[in-house]
Amino acid sequence: MVSRISRPDGRSAALVGRQGRQGRTHRRREEALGGAGMTYQNLKLTYNGRTARVTLARGDKLNPLDWSTVKDLKAAVAEIEATPGIDFVLLTGEGRSFSAGGDLDGYIRLYREPTEFQAFLEDFFEMLTGIEKARAIWIAVVNGVCVAGGIELLLACDMAIAAESAKIGDGHLNFGQLPGAGGSQRLPRAIGLLRAKHLMLTGELLDARTSERWGLVTRVVPDAELIAAAEAWIERMSSKSPVGLAGAKRLANLTLDTTYAEGLREEIAFVHRYATTEPDATEGLVAFKEKRAPRFGKENRAPRFGTRKED
Repeated sequence: MVSRISRPDGRSAALVGRQGRQGRTHRRREEALGGAGMTYQNLKLTYNGRTARVTLARGDKLNPLDWSTVKDLKAAVAEIEATPGIDFVLLTGEGRSFSAGGDLDGYIRLYREPTEFQAFLEDFFEMLTGIEKARAIWIAVVNGVCVAGGIELLLACDMAIAAESAKIGDGHLNFGQLPGAGGSQRLPRAIGLLRAKHLMLTGELLDARTSERWGLVTRVVPDAELIAAAEAWIERMSSKSPVGLAGAKRLANLTLDTTYAEGLREEIAFVHRYATTEPDATEGLVAFKEKRAPRFGKENRAPRFGTRKED
């Protein structure tokens, strides 16, 4: 299946609100992408306002994460990061599956070529790390089966919401496999060591409500309301500073690769830089003082404390 980038002409007032800024964003995006944009074989990438939507598009095969799809995702992550004005990403799958994980037939072939298999693992690792370190906020919208590589994809995202019909688990050992794209490290950090081992060793699939209780997702909604509920999260975040959102994500992710003491020191340094160099930090305080909604972004912001307003 071949899908090209779709850039709608319409504007989403609910998700953006500032029409002038969105018009400029669309023009900058056209300039950044140029022409028709990239072509993807196994996913669809669309844009609406400040939101990109990535849909795995092999629903008839439960959206397997074969090498071609991993490369598509890796390229999509890079493209979204390079596209001006995109602060949020919805990641979901077609049909009844978010993703059922790797292509087992493909693995048989890859196992016979150790160099090729290593390259596949590196691409998978870099794709997931790209999501984890991205400036944009990635939301896993789990619409059905999410297992093996699918749960590794979920765990790399910043937020996760699931449909009531969703089933989530590790499942690698059900087919004699092991998680190889970071799942063995991210899963214990997400839900604790004992629960992570339970999912890895038993291969059990959790229903959506149990997944919510265990901390794999933070909300469960009726299937028909899934996308709307995820978009409501974006609408709520859209009133926040884009730089602040990216900064909060970065600070939280310090827990993944720093010690507690190192993270505390880095927080101080990062917040100092943000407060003393980022105009949105001042704008939030001035807006509170003036009893108005803050105007985050490059337009219409208050001058920094101690400076005169520019002409």
